[in-house]
Amino acid sequence: MLTRLSLRIRIFLFFCLMAAGALAVSSLALWISYRRAADPALANAFIFAEIIMGFGFVGLIVAVWLLFDDNVAKPIERLSAQLRARAHAGVSTDMDMQAARYLGDLAPAAAGLAEQLSGKTMNVAEAVAAETAHLAAEKKRLTALLTEIPVAMVLASPSHKIVLYDGQAAGVLAQIAHPRLNASLFEYLQPTALRDAYEKLSKTGLEVDCTLTSIDGAQTYSARMKPLGDAPGYLLIFDESAANIEPEASRPLVYDFDLLNSAVGGQFETLALQDLCFVVFDTETTGLLPHKDEIVQIGAVRVVNGRIVEGEKLDMLVNPGMPIPPASTKVHKVSDRMVEGAPDIAAAGRTFHQFARDAVIVAHNAPFDMAFLRRHAKRMDVEWDHPILDTVLLSAVLFGASDKHTLDALCDRLEISIPHELRHTALGDAVATAQALVKMLPMLQARGMTTFGAVIEATRQHGRLLEDLN
Repeated sequence: MLTRLSLRIRIFLFFCLMAAGALAVSSLALWISYRRAADPALANAFIFAEIIMGFGFVGLIVAVWLLFDDNVAKPIERLSAQLRARAHAGVSTDMDMQAARYLGDLAPAAAGLAEQLSGKTMNVAEAVAAETAHLAAEKKRLTALLTEIPVAMVLASPSHKIVLYDGQAAGVLAQIAHPRLNASLFEYLQPTALRDAYEKLSKTGLEVDCTLTSIDGAQTYSARMKPLGDAPGYLLIFDESAANIEPEASRPLVYDFDLLNSAVGGQFETLALQDLCFVVFDTETTGLLPHKDEIVQIGAVRVVNGRIVEGEKLDMLVNPGMPIPPASTKVHKVSDRMVEGAPDIAAAGRTFHQFARDAVIVAHNAPFDMAFLRRHAKRMDVEWDHPILDTVLLSAVLFGASDKHTLDALCDRLEISIPHELRHTALGDAVATAQALVKMLPMLQARGMTTFGAVIEATRQHGRLLEDLN
C-alpha cells in the first residue's frame, strides 16, 4: 500500500514514526525512572520533564522533516518528473540543478545520462528524417488526390467504427452529425441496411450495392460496400449524385488505420489509455461564476490513439442571452456583436455533446467548465455522464502538488507554445491542453498508470487543488 503513496508522503510518515518512537522511548525511560525514585513528590517533576521532552522531540523532528522535504524530497520528485518529461514527452529544457544541489552527484549524473540519451535520439532522428520526409510528401500527394476525386469514401472496422474518411465523405457525414474517427456509423446511418449489407459482404466476399438512410430518416444514399481483401472491415463508397458531393471539397483525408484492429469494450476504468478517445475542450464565459454567468465560446479537439486528429475540431461562438461585460471581452476578445446570431447554449451544448460522444472529456480545471454545461443540461436535453479527466490533476500527479499547475506553467514545463493571439480563446486553449495531454499520456504509462482507472485513482489524491482553484 505504501508504494502507492508519493515519495513526500512516505517520507512524512517516516518522520511521524520517528516522532512517535521518540515519545514512546522517552516516556518509557521517565516512567522507569519514576518507579525507581524514592520520593513520590518527584512525580510532577517527571511529568513536566516528559512534556518538555515531548515538545522538544516533536519540534526538532518537524524542523528536520521540513528541511528534508524542501532540500531532498521535493528535488527528487522534481528531478524524476523532468527525466520522464525528457524520456517520454520530448522535452529538452535544462534540469534545475540549483534545486537539486543537496542531492550530491545524483542530479549531475541524471543530467549527463539525459544528455547522452538525447544525443543518441538525435542521431536516430536524423537517420529517419529523410525517409520520413519522403513518406510525408507521398502522403500529402495521396491526400490531395483522394480529396479531389468526387467520390465519398469511408473506411470502417468490422464493428462499424470509422477508420478513414475523405473530404467528400466528411461533407456527407456533416449533413447528419460532425464526422469523427472511431465514431460508430450507426450514429449517422440507420443500422438495419448497413448490417444487412455487411453480412452479405462477409458471406460472399464480393462488392455489395446498398441503399442507406440517415439516422434521422431525412436523407437516402446509394452506396457500395467493398471488401478490403485480407484486412478486416470494409470500404463504403457513396454515390456522387445521391450524396450531393462537391468535387472542390477541401477537407483533408482523415484516418487512423490502427482503429481497424481495435476491439475496445467494457468499462472506461479498465480500458488502456491508448485505447481511449479524448475530447479536450475549453470555454470562454461572461464571468467566473458558473451559477449565473454564461458561455460565449466553446473550443474542442479530439485525441485518438495518442495524437490530435487534424480536421476534427469544434470552434463555436455561443449567444449568452445577456450582455458580455467589457472586462471579459478584454480577456477573450468575444464581443456582443460577435455573438449576434450565434446558437444559444442549448443548441451549442447539444453539438458539443454529440462531438464528445463515447469519449473521455478533458479540460484544464474541468469542474469550472463542466459546471456551465451541467447547469443547462435540461435545456440541452442531454446528460453529461462522460468520464472526466483534468489536466490540473495530471500535472500534480506527474510534477508534484507543490509546483504551479496553471495552463501556462504546464505548457512551459512541456515546451508547448501558445500563440499570443490564441491565448484565452476557447480553441487556442483547448489545442494547448490537448498538446499537453498527448505529452503526458506516455509519462503516465511510464509511471505504471496504464489504465484509465489507475489514472483517476492517482488524481484523486490531489483533489484539493481543484477545490482551491474554484
